[in-house]
Amino acid sequence: MDSQQWDERYSATGFVWATGPNQFVAAELAGLPPGRAIDLAAGEGRNTVWLAERGWRVTAVDFSRVGLDKGRTLSAARGVAEERVDWIVADLCDYQPEPGAYDLALIAYLQVGPKVRATVLARAAGALAPGGTAFIVAHDLTNLSEGTGGPQDPEVLYTPEAVRAELPGLRILRAERVRRAVAREDGPAVAIDTLVRAVRET
Repeated sequence: MDSQQWDERYSATGFVWATGPNQFVAAELAGLPPGRAIDLAAGEGRNTVWLAERGWRVTAVDFSRVGLDKGRTLSAARGVAEERVDWIVADLCDYQPEPGAYDLALIAYLQVGPKVRATVLARAAGALAPGGTAFIVAHDLTNLSEGTGGPQDPEVLYTPEAVRAELPGLRILRAERVRRAVAREDGPAVAIDTLVRAVRET
């Protein structure tokens, strides 16, 4: 989907996704001391706002202006000070984060082809300061056969092995498939995600 299609999707009343953080983002990152974070493919800003509420200074990047506008609305509703978040409309194919500037680089459900993914992940790794954390979560390739929901194009699905290889200079702390409960009209189901956490050594 291109930026116009995402703008159209986000233009619906209410939020497309939940307004709370992704469950893995909350579980893995709650214990990190706040600093500077970059949220790449921030969408409607749910993870950005959660980080900002916890004292982070966040740069939120997405190519959907409508999505980021909803993030601003959510941020204001939660009482987050405007200066805590920079909302940047940009295509991640072209966007270059400031090198060595961030304590956290977050990428949640950026479902793109291998070439773009490798570029974005390499830039995210390069954006980390010494001791900084990279956290990636996305729909896994095995979700096609063993899970539910998510994109059905294998080209845009992740594997832990691929992500490990695309984070140059980082020490991998965790790289695995994780299961996520999904509510469906016909009952509960499970989705399978790739989750990778890595750190730039000091």
